Formats: sequence, C-alpha cells, structure tokens
Amino acid sequence: MRWFEDFTPGQVIPLGSYVLQREEIIEFARRYDPQPFHLDEAAARASDFGGLAASGWNTASVWMRLYVDAVLSDAAGRGSPGVEQLRWWVPVRPGDVLRGTLRVEAAAPSARRADRGTVHFTGELHNGEDVRVMSLRARAFFERRTAVGGMT
Repeated sequence: MRWFEDFTPGQVIPLGSYVLQREEIIEFARRYDPQPFHLDEAAARASDFGGLAASGWNTASVWMRLYVDAVLSDAAGRGSPGVEQLRWWVPVRPGDVLRGTLRVEAAAPSARRADRGTVHFTGELHNGEDVRVMSLRARAFFERRTAVGGMT
C-alpha cells in the first residue's frame, strides 16, 4: 500500500506502457471526439495531422489508466481536486507504444485535514521514439499512514 509519506519530491514513478491501436483511436473518437482526423484515414491525411491521430482526450485516458494500474490500485488515494495543466505535444498515431511516468514535484500534509496530504505531480507520456506526446500537472490527496496508526 502506498501512503502519502511514500511520495517524495523528485521521485519518478514509472507507470508502464500501452500500445494504442487504430481501432481504439477510432472507437474513442466515435464516442467522444468525432472529428474527421480522429475517425477517417483519408480525412486525416488531408488534415494538418497528415494521418490518423488519437484524440488528446484518448491520450490522457491512456495516461490515467497507467496511473491507476501502477499507483492508485494499491494506494490510500483520497481523490483529486483536478488537473492544473494538460498539454498535447505531438500527435499519437496508431500502434504508438506510450510509456508513462509520474514525477513528484511536492508533497505537503494538509493544513485542514490531519488524515491526509497533497501530492503535486507532473505526468508524462512518451512514444516509442522517446518523444514527449503529453504532459500534465495535477495534484492528488493520499491518506497519511499515521492517520491509521501506522509508522512513518
């Protein structure tokens, strides 16, 4: 179990990788972001993207899945007040191998709730050529180990 006290500034947590397939890109776009360059190969080639590109929201969803699997599934998470910044740097293409990371920027006990703390972090996805395709800055709340009678 990962607690607030387990996050230290400067720490980089690898989140694993995910291959985004053509069919997933189109299905996500069909449901949530039906722009032609996410749905149709010919329209995508004629666009500024020059080929089929995943929705940025699809890309962010991949990062979130990796984060849940690598961190939140075994953590005393208490939610998040949200994402402060989200950037899509280059298009994600069908077959791209996306590798996620989380870098802890700061961690501070809550001034209002002694049972938790806030972790500020930067998340990134890189493609198979190690090019950054997405980044975000966010914060999340985690329960403090000491709040449940554990040791720090």
